[in-house]
Amino acid sequence: MIQKPYTKISVPIEINGEVRQVDFRPADTLLSVLRNQLSLTGSKPGCLNGDCGACSVIVNDTVYKSCIMLAIEAIDAKITTIEGLHDTPIQKAFVKHFAFQCGYCTPGFIMNCHALLQKHPQPTYDVIKEWLSSNICRCTCYQEIEEAVLDVIENRE
Repeated sequence: MIQKPYTKISVPIEINGEVRQVDFRPADTLLSVLRNQLSLTGSKPGCLNGDCGACSVIVNDTVYKSCIMLAIEAIDAKITTIEGLHDTPIQKAFVKHFAFQCGYCTPGFIMNCHALLQKHPQPTYDVIKEWLSSNICRCTCYQEIEEAVLDVIENRE
C-alpha cells in the first residue's frame, strides 16, 4: 500500500544515543523533524537546499545536510546533532579561536569539523580546506575555523 505524503508514520529513531518515538510524514525532512518534533534546534535552517551546511548532522559517522535528507532515510541509523556533542575538543577550540561571529553557521561547522577529525585524525591543511568547503559562513570566520581545527590536531595527546 502506498503511503500518502500527508499520512504520519510512527517510528523509533536513535538520536544522540537515545531512541525516541517520532511521528512524521514520509515527505518530512530530518531537519524539520529534529526542530519541530524533537525540539533539537541546534541544526539551523539556512538555505534549505543543501548548500550552506548550517543544518549538518552526523548520520552513521557521515556528515549529512539534514535539510535535504528525509527523516524516513534515518530509520535504523545513529544520528548525532550538535546537542549530542558535549565538551569536545573542537568546541573548545572554536571558543578559544573565536571561530564564530553571529553563530548561526557554527553548529554545522562544529559537526563537520568533528566528523573531519574522526575520519582524518591528522588531516593536511588542504584536506581541512576541502572538507570545510561544504559549509558557508556569511560572516567570514573561515580562518578562525581552520585555526581551531589545526589547534585540535596540534594539541592531541
